[in-house]
Amino acid sequence: MSSIIVRGLDDHVKQQLASQAKEHGRSMEAEVRDILTKAARRPHIGMAFLSAARDVDGVDELPIPTRDDVARAADFE
Repeated sequence: MSSIIVRGLDDHVKQQLASQAKEHGRSMEAEVRDILTKAARRPHIGMAFLSAARDVDGVDELPIPTRDDVARAADFE
């Protein structure tokens, strides 16, 4: 099993995690492990749409327009 260290975590986030862990009756480490596990297993919505479209056929023949526009800087004045 792997370990990770998260640096620079906001104190408010840490307090929120501790509160959630207490509500669920587990350690903060177990709470974070559960959150990360659920997030990693969540399907990617774009890939889900692509898979659904492929099941219907024809998606591979759709034209993909080239992007030739240039990004512009926002003017906040």
